[in-house]
Amino acid sequence: MYYGVITSVGESITSYDRLHAALMERTGDDLTGMLLHVGRETDEGFQVIEVWETKEQFDRCNREIIWPLAAELFGPEPSAPPTFEEFEPRGLVLTGSRLAH
Repeated sequence: MYYGVITSVGESITSYDRLHAALMERTGDDLTGMLLHVGRETDEGFQVIEVWETKEQFDRCNREIIWPLAAELFGPEPSAPPTFEEFEPRGLVLTGSRLAH
C-alpha cells in the first residue's frame, strides 16, 4: 500500500519555489520512494501533495533532506509548523517518467 500525504505550510509560494529549486539542484529528480509530488498555492501559503512507496521513505526524506535544506534556506525555526494530512491513495496511475519542473 502506498502512503499519501498533504503538507500545508503557512509560508509564501515563493518560499516553496526556492525550496523546490534548491532541492532539484541538490538531488536532481532522485528521491527514492517518491511517486508523485505536486505543489500548489493556497490562501494560507502553500500545500505539497505527495505519494510515496512507504511512510518510512517520506519520513527519511524529510529528516535527511527537506528539513535540513529548509533550515539552510530560511533559518532553523519555521514561523508556523506545517500540518500533515495522511491519506490512502487509490487509483494511482503513473504514465512514463517525465519530470515537469
